[in-house]
Amino acid sequence: MSLTLTTMNQPRRLYQYLTAFTALLTIVTSGLHYAWPSPSIPQFISGNTTSFKITNDEGSWIIIMQLIAPIPSCFLGAAIIDVIGRKKSILLTAIPYMIGWLMVVFAKSGVELCIARFFAGISDGVAFTVIPLYIGEIADPEIRGLLGAGISATWIFGMLLINVVGSYLSITMTAAICTVVPCLLLATFVWMPESPYFLILKNDIEAARSALRKFRGRTDVEEELMRLEEAVKNQNKRNGKVLELFTKKSNRKSLGIITVVRNSQQMSGVAAISFYTLTIFHEAGDFMSPLSATILYVVIQCVMTILCSIIIDKTGRRPLLISSLIGSGICLFVEGSYFYVKDFTDIDVSSFNFVPVVALIGYVVIFNLGAQPIPLLVQGELFPTNVKGLASCLSEVYFCILAAIFSKCFQVMRDHFGIYVPFYIFAVCCMINLIFVILFVPETKGKTLEEIQEALCERKKEKGGGLV
Repeated sequence: MSLTLTTMNQPRRLYQYLTAFTALLTIVTSGLHYAWPSPSIPQFISGNTTSFKITNDEGSWIIIMQLIAPIPSCFLGAAIIDVIGRKKSILLTAIPYMIGWLMVVFAKSGVELCIARFFAGISDGVAFTVIPLYIGEIADPEIRGLLGAGISATWIFGMLLINVVGSYLSITMTAAICTVVPCLLLATFVWMPESPYFLILKNDIEAARSALRKFRGRTDVEEELMRLEEAVKNQNKRNGKVLELFTKKSNRKSLGIITVVRNSQQMSGVAAISFYTLTIFHEAGDFMSPLSATILYVVIQCVMTILCSIIIDKTGRRPLLISSLIGSGICLFVEGSYFYVKDFTDIDVSSFNFVPVVALIGYVVIFNLGAQPIPLLVQGELFPTNVKGLASCLSEVYFCILAAIFSKCFQVMRDHFGIYVPFYIFAVCCMINLIFVILFVPETKGKTLEEIQEALCERKKEKGGGLV
């Protein structure tokens, strides 16, 4: 019976899937830009196939530039999201993305590549502030986990595309092809509805009713419309939006939860490993060619994130996040131990040259079943309407700071102490963050956004991972 009802519900949710799919084209573009250094930076450092050459240090700055730029642009996203709306904010991200790719096509120096990455980072700041919020607002509770986890799935799909295309085509040709994706965003997402929450916020009730009818696939939406009107009214009845994010207890709880899940994601070294995947496999040995291993790594990353998006509404967020951190910590420890034995002892590891590839593949399997997609999903679930934009902005700023620090530290520690050191640090961070997840991260599976807010306002902790 349950399967029959689920099947019957799919047609009425078609607009939710279609809207999410077209909106997530901006996240695909982000993934393309984000992982572009993996196949490209080694070519610029060697200078064999490029018109100019860069140093290792210049390469690291080009890499983290896309993590620096979103810090100011996140605040731009937070400022415009309640002024021009979620939809127009997402459409605007296509322009800097296209500028970034065109600059890569015509770049003649490392400085120009840094500027290109900066433009991409501007769009990242807006996109990752707006997209989790938008999807959280348009999706039914039963599929919010699927669509929310789709943010990470499509981002990693973009990473996969750039690793494959960038490995076989020239840097210039690859960048030219990648400009197509933001163009597709402009051509398709422009026809999708605005968030009903934003329309109610602007007191455009008729437009909100029309959007709800499209998203829900039915004409009788009056009950839900009244519930959303009441929720938006209650969440916006106070003045001082900025201060309320920090003065209201439930919002402070949500900020604490976001901090924990972001720590769990970025302190595991996922950004550094993504940027330096090809380099890591070069240093691992000759069990598999670095190019093949890198593509396999990203393929598995993409598949596991898609699997997570499918099962997350059945298993819940907490079990996946906890098991992901445990498994990731073990794999990272094994990876670090191999490099220590290989580089700092006289032990012959030629018979075990499969270990770093297997350990890193194991890491990507386990990490992408929880720690990778869940933070963005939770980011779109925890905050009331009046502070959502700012909260999403601060979450993205924190992500960028952590990713930039850990990516730069990876390069510094690898060059000065050996590649085993960052892997050991990432493993320890996984175990420390596991404790915080167990203690403070709640389960949001199957709850409406209004029910989550009610739970956050309760003083009593829920049994088994209550709200902080």
